This record gives sequence, structure tokens and C-alpha cells, in this order.
Amino acid sequence: MKIGCVKEIKNNEFRVGLTPDNVRAYVGSGHHVYMEKGAGVGSGFADTEYVNAGASLIDNAADVWHLSDMMIKVKEPLPEEYGLFHEGLILYTYLHLAADKEQMDALLDGKVKAVAYETIQEDRFLPCLAPMSQIAGRLSIQEGAKYLEKRFGGEGILLAGVPGTPKANVVILGGGTVGMNACKIAVGMGANVTILDVNLKRLEELDNMFGAHIQTLVSNDSNVERVVKDADLVIGSVLIPGGSTPKLFKKKYLPEMKNGAVFVDVAIDQGGCGESSHVTTHDDPVYIEDGVVHYCVGNMPGAVPRTSTIALTNATLKYGLMIAGEGLEGAAKKSNAIYTGVNCYNGKLTNKNVALAHGYEFTELTSLI
Repeated sequence: MKIGCVKEIKNNEFRVGLTPDNVRAYVGSGHHVYMEKGAGVGSGFADTEYVNAGASLIDNAADVWHLSDMMIKVKEPLPEEYGLFHEGLILYTYLHLAADKEQMDALLDGKVKAVAYETIQEDRFLPCLAPMSQIAGRLSIQEGAKYLEKRFGGEGILLAGVPGTPKANVVILGGGTVGMNACKIAVGMGANVTILDVNLKRLEELDNMFGAHIQTLVSNDSNVERVVKDADLVIGSVLIPGGSTPKLFKKKYLPEMKNGAVFVDVAIDQGGCGESSHVTTHDDPVYIEDGVVHYCVGNMPGAVPRTSTIALTNATLKYGLMIAGEGLEGAAKKSNAIYTGVNCYNGKLTNKNVALAHGYEFTELTSLI
């Protein structure tokens, strides 16, 4: 199969879909890899490393799209790339279609076979989302602590405090991979941490994991409203695989919160879990509404591209090799994980949560392959 990888064009996105080691694995399996020149530079991988691994370097992205049977990316294609789609192309990347109708329509119109990292599922585990969730969870505390500084509009407090001063109150909405990793960093920094989730079993696991260092609460409107009033930093880490994120963080909470408190909406890729959230970029990451600083960057792990690229491709390579080796149809028949990853197929929407998010017709993939 002809595999392509282009330079990401999203704002301040320095990750890349393939490392030189990944290229070596694809080439070793009999595939041909086309890399756009400079695609890996932002993650610290030089063109010469890709050439030495067996890739062919191509001067421009359009030619890579044209030559490729399967395009491997990190982030969703942007509107300027929609015209490069061609029928039968396998697109293997993060898509987040529940929050992006325009992209979904372009993929359907182009009859692209779109496989989303974030919906690949094995035994209720999301293996290609997990590494970025781990990074985003840890970054959420790092970024939240920064924007609590007065010069950014924050309260001007130190997350951990010092002897004789109060520690910051951190509230984490959602106890999944993002929430657990945020909790780990917040606890490590010495903050007072409250974490909420609807799953009692998960709360028990978190309680056993962190013990007396955290407070666990069932996530409901009353508990969320009560704890955010005293919060200095709120982390939104709610996820419905492939679907739109529920709006747990209400606008009505903002006037009741501390002036200069910070809200980091890690769920913004899927539409965000805050009613007051809208996507921001690394160039302009925050805005203030009702005195609360909002950080809603849509590609948080792009801030640490070297770590993120290696962590992501460690997870995606396995499935990519299966798709390249078996063809998408063969791989989807053999692997339920890949089956669950297929969001669009030849003009049909094959992910139920995405279809529900937009009121579109859902088609079971088994009827198409």
C-alpha cells in the first residue's frame, strides 16, 4: 500500500503522524511511504532520518495526498485540505466529527474511508486516545497553574501554596484517563483535589489510588455547582467516545465562582464540557468570561510535540500496519478495534454517536464491506 504523511497545518501543531521508526516498520512490511519534506521537523525528526528509514520525500502536501492510498495524520484535515480528498482514500487520524459537521460532510462527499483514532476501542479501552489523554491531563494542571498567575488574569495564587498560606482548590470533572492524570499531577503539586464522576466503581478506584489526598464525589448538578464555587482551578475531562460532550460546566456557575479562577476544558475537541467554552489556539489560548479565565486549546498535546508524537505513534502503528496489510475491509473484519474506528465509509456514516450528534443516518459497517 502507498502510505502518505504530511505536515500538520493546524495552529501550532508540531506533531507528525509517522516517526522514522514507523516508516521503517511500514517499509519493512512491503509498503511504500511518502513523506512531505519537513513534516517531522517540529517533532525533532529530520528529513534525512525519514530517507534513511526508506521513505520517499515529496516537495508538497498536495502530491502526497494524490499519491497515497492511506494518509496518516495527527489532527483532522482542515478546509483547505478537503479538496485533496479522493474516493477510496483511507484517512487514519484524529477526526472528532461530533464537533465538526463541515469536515464530516466533506469526508462523506469525498467518499473517504475515515478511521478515527479516538473511536478505536478494545474492551472499552481507547488505545489510540489514551496516550494523548494522559498528556492532556497532565498538561491541564501545568497550564492551569500558569494561568492562575495574575499577569494572565488569574487570581495570583500558587497551586501548592507555601507554609502558612492556603493551597489551591482543584476540581476535576470526570475520572477517566484525562481526569486521573490531572489528579496525579495536582496531588503531586500539593493542591486540594476534588474529582467527580458518574461511575461509582471508578470513584472507588480513584479513592484507592489516591487515598486521603483527594475527595471523590458523584457527578451531578448539585455537587458540581457546590464545588466549583470554591474552586481555583476546574478541569473539564468528560468524554463520550465519538459523541458530543455533555455540558456539565454551566454558564450560571461563572458569576458564583472566584474572580480569576481558571477553567481548562480538555474536552473541547469533542465540543467541550462547558457551556461557555469555545475553541482557542496556542497563539491565543485564553479568554475571560464573568471573571473566569477559560483555556480551551483544541490540540493541547501539540505543545509538547516530541513526547506526544512518540506516545501517539506507539499506539497507532499496530492498527496502521493491520490496515495497510489487510486493506481496511479485511482489517475491520478481523479486528473489532479497527471496525469501531471507521467513522465514514464510501459516503456513509458508520459511527452511531457521530450520527446521533448531527441527526444523520447511521449505517452499520458490516452491510458495506
